[in-house]
Amino acid sequence: MKLHLTAPANTLLEENIQITGSKSETNRSLLLQALFPNLRIENISNSDDAQVMQKGLKITDGVVDIHHAGTAMRFLTSYFASQEGKNVTLTGSQRMTERPIKVLVDALKDLGAEISYEKNQGYPPINIKGKKLTVNQVSLPANISSQYISSLLLTAPSLENGLELELVGKITSVPYIKMTLALLSQIGLENSFEGQIIKVAPKKVVDDITLIVESDWSSASYFYSIIALADVGSSITLSAYKQDSLQGDSVLAKIYTQLGVETVFGSNTVELKKIKEAEIDSLNVDLADAPDIAQTISVTCFGLGIGCHLTGLHTLKIKETDRLEALNTELSKLGAPISVTDRDLTLFPSENINSGVSIDTYNDHRMAMAFAPLALKTDLFINDAEVVSKSYPDFWMDLKQLQIGVDEVG
Repeated sequence: MKLHLTAPANTLLEENIQITGSKSETNRSLLLQALFPNLRIENISNSDDAQVMQKGLKITDGVVDIHHAGTAMRFLTSYFASQEGKNVTLTGSQRMTERPIKVLVDALKDLGAEISYEKNQGYPPINIKGKKLTVNQVSLPANISSQYISSLLLTAPSLENGLELELVGKITSVPYIKMTLALLSQIGLENSFEGQIIKVAPKKVVDDITLIVESDWSSASYFYSIIALADVGSSITLSAYKQDSLQGDSVLAKIYTQLGVETVFGSNTVELKKIKEAEIDSLNVDLADAPDIAQTISVTCFGLGIGCHLTGLHTLKIKETDRLEALNTELSKLGAPISVTDRDLTLFPSENINSGVSIDTYNDHRMAMAFAPLALKTDLFINDAEVVSKSYPDFWMDLKQLQIGVDEVG
């Protein structure tokens, strides 16, 4: 599906939008519910990834195809490895078979897991024969994707002797690790995070508890971008959000103050208000703890005609696509002066935005949604726009609610 996006007749915006539950929190909660079936979950994400996770957790034997869902691949690897008697082959899309899993598999093997590669060493598909894991000490490089770390931590309470995980080197994506540990704490699972060592105690049963999933801050990022590009005085109210969020991407509230956007927290809501035009020439941010918002921020800055220097982006190379190279290619099409390395992105200030450009999405939901706010500045096309269903199926409908033109073409 190819969409043509055009600016609303009035770029002074005012709207209320309900956003589905966080994909990150949902998938963590679903895995915990599989280990402790008496848990209840509310406000589950309606994303493809969450549906794939739910379906995968119900399978005990045979092929588990998680398509493009990287989180499900990492989380289910640890889950199945620790489930005695289960025998599955975990696979996914072509891109998923190019995304490394070796670091996690090696750690699980150190714990006693039985996992083998079906094709290429270090990459899915993998065959997993679930067994009781009794070894309780393992180490991981600290600068890898937090999903590897969270995968082990979520499964840890069900292990015979719990888990002591040592992180070697400089730790990145700390908020996502803390989100995982906070969820464990919410359901009464003992854990600690001191220095480089994380410990999770074993437990067989938890109390009857309802986990309420906060709405997704990554999804909120696109509305921060829209407000930043809209007229002063515009506002969008989003629900359901909380000020003491577990999600690392909630750092958006602080970052976008530099781009003229004020965040006002209400009861279960957050209001985004454009209070002034950006007064900086360039935005410099280390996104090691929140790399998923790099696409949104770089596109916002381009739309505002300012530069940015974003660092801490080394994990973007192994996402749904190589997001740094994808940003380089697509922003260049629009006329952006940009350069990238394997861990950072530099955009130089420019007033020029090419019109009528078709943005390729590379099977990456965030590419489609990050570029969409530019509709306030120029006509553009989004190729394979249905990819947003991975995390935010209602995205295009919500854009129409803002009177942004969203028309299918071709």
